[in-house]
Formats: sequence, structure tokens, C-alpha cells
Amino acid sequence: MKKVLYFIFVFLLMVLDISKVAGEDYLVGPGDVLSVTVYDNDDLKTKVRVSSNGTIVMPLLGQVNVNKLSVSAITDKLTHLLANGYIVNPQVNVFVDEFRSKKVVILGNVRNPGLIELNGPTTFLELISKAGGFDKDAGDTATIKRKVAGKDDVTVINLVSLVKGGDMSQNVQINDEDTVYIASAGMCYVTGEVTKPGTYPCGEDSTVLKLIALAGGFNGKAAKSSINVVRMVDNKKKVLEDVSLDAHVMHNDVIVVPESFF
Repeated sequence: MKKVLYFIFVFLLMVLDISKVAGEDYLVGPGDVLSVTVYDNDDLKTKVRVSSNGTIVMPLLGQVNVNKLSVSAITDKLTHLLANGYIVNPQVNVFVDEFRSKKVVILGNVRNPGLIELNGPTTFLELISKAGGFDKDAGDTATIKRKVAGKDDVTVINLVSLVKGGDMSQNVQINDEDTVYIASAGMCYVTGEVTKPGTYPCGEDSTVLKLIALAGGFNGKAAKSSINVVRMVDNKKKVLEDVSLDAHVMHNDVIVVPESFF
């Protein structure tokens, strides 16, 4: 997971422009201040704060509900309303002048879990940065839980694909009242002829070689070609003998490095 911690900050630098694009999906809510202009209709120019019930007051139109709509959706809505008997082919522009403070809960394996207030559009990677980054036991997945049409919707993020693979489609926009959970890494055990036998985190991309590296590598007595993996299968112990260094490991595996007698 240390490599993930390294790559996360590298990608944070790389995605600044991408996060600006993601900001286009920001959902407006109470407290935001919007600037609205209508081309060639200066009397309709207005700057208005979204009320506690998610509405704004527009000249000609009166109250308009904009709660949890994107800027583009608000633009389309105002254009449609103005075109309905008020203005021929209105050209509407909407900007967010001031962002309200969004409240997001982040739990699990980050350095500073809890309630985080965010000003303006925020992506998943930016949220992780604000939470102090991953802690040493963070795993390979994160989940984002939010309300969509009154129902719970859960998005799963593969941190390996995002951070190492560069799949920025998973660097999703964080919405107000989201709950983000960073899962724990699985744990594996390394014993026998290694420098530092013990328990180490193992994720989806972990191999025998990576776990041995975490354990400080082989010592001078190790039989490098005779490594066994002890694994529980259907609640029964199974011994995989002479596994390769590239073999993938699973949560709760025990990697046994025997002593060489030659």
C-alpha cells in the first residue's frame, strides 16, 4: 500500500485540469450563489443565493427549483422556461459565484477520518488528500454511498486501477452528504527464513514475492524454490507446495519459506 500512497499524490498533481472538468457535474444546493445572464436582456441579469429549500427567484419566472441540479441542467431549465412565452430563443448563461460548504463523511483507513467540509467541486482523489491520505492498512477498494432518487446508491472504486492504472474515470465527483469508506487491506502472514517474519497487508495485486519483500527478503538460509502457501479453503487447511514467486496470494494466506539444507 506504500506504493499506492506514493502514486496517489503523483496523480493528484496530474488531475488538476481533470478535476476542473469534473466540476461541471457539481450539484447546486442551498447556500450557493449563482450568477445568471440572458444575452441581450440586461434586465434579467441577476445574482442570487439558493434558498434553504433549493430555489432561486428569477425575474419573470419567480421561484425556480434548482436543488441538486448541475449548472448545465439549470441552464437548460431556465432556457426552457424563458422560451415558454417570454423570450424567443433565449441564450442563458449560469455560473456559480460562491460554493456552499458541502459536508462529506469519510470513514475507514485514512489518516483523518470523520466529517469533512468541502468548498466547491471535489473529486475522490482530492477528498483523500483532504483526509490526510490513506493509512498503512488501507486496501484496494473504496465505496461511496449516496442517496439517488430516495434510494441508497453505492459506487465501488478500484484503487489499484485508479492510482496505478491511471483510470481517471474512477476519480468521481464527490457530492454533498456522501459517505466514503476506505476498506482495510487483507492480511497475510510470512514465516520461516525471511528477515522479518510477521503479518503484512496483502491486496488484489499482491504476490508471494511482494510479501517476502515486505518481510525484508530472504535470509541466508532460505530455500527460495521451495516456498509453500497455507490457505483455508472451505474451512479446511490446504497446502500449496513449491509455489512460484509470481503467484498471487489471498487474505489470511500463510507464506512459509523453508530452510535450505544444501
